Amino acid sequence: MKRIVVKVGSHVLNENGNLARERISNLCQFIAKLRQKYEVILVSSGAVAAGYEKLKLDKNILSNKQALASLGQAYLMSVYQKKLALHDIIPAQILLNGDDFDSRKKTKHAKNVIEVLLKNRALPIINENDTTAIEELVFGDNDQLSAHVAYYFNANMLVILSDIDGYYDKNPQTDSFAKIKKIVHHIDESELILPCNPNGEFATGGIVTKLKAAKFLLEKNIKMFLASGFDLSDVESFLLNNIHKKGTLFKCE
Repeated sequence: MKRIVVKVGSHVLNENGNLARERISNLCQFIAKLRQKYEVILVSSGAVAAGYEKLKLDKNILSNKQALASLGQAYLMSVYQKKLALHDIIPAQILLNGDDFDSRKKTKHAKNVIEVLLKNRALPIINENDTTAIEELVFGDNDQLSAHVAYYFNANMLVILSDIDGYYDKNPQTDSFAKIKKIVHHIDESELILPCNPNGEFATGGIVTKLKAAKFLLEKNIKMFLASGFDLSDVESFLLNNIHKKGTLFKCE
């Protein structure tokens, strides 16, 4: 059975300062379908946004942001637990930082845990440990984290569900003639210095972080698929029916 990593961004999980419960329900239903065909690891953003729903702190202050992450991680997992229970799926929380992939010993231990969870049909839900992370050790966005998870935990593909429904040849926000690149084999360095414009108050990524994740994986011959997290029909069609309607597939030639 092939293994995939599904990463969902903060903007997808958040709506008007609250958790977007309907989208989370749709995501959990989608994961349940995927698990009939794949081993699935979920990388989920949204802890800070979830914490903000409970306590309105200024997230621009580092200690406040870390406190929100601490509050929100537990709350977010409780929401996942309830939604996944409807599909008889048991979630398991794993918090990682950049240094967990810099140490062979730490990486091996994390991988062993992942293997045990998947073997026993639990769903690993991974997030960056924002509560204790310090600047020089963080990924800074879950696009990079999810790419590392895909590589180090032996996934065949990373699937990023975002407010961006694909990689366009032009900026779709300013050019009505912009078209999605359905398949991308190579990412030039010049594409990695585009303006990073994350959407949403709690988002930390943007198209550049996704391109960096794709480039990291392309260099290791691992596929990545970028699609909308608001409308899951395109990614469902691609992964379950092998029909590529929209979204961008990054793969080696």
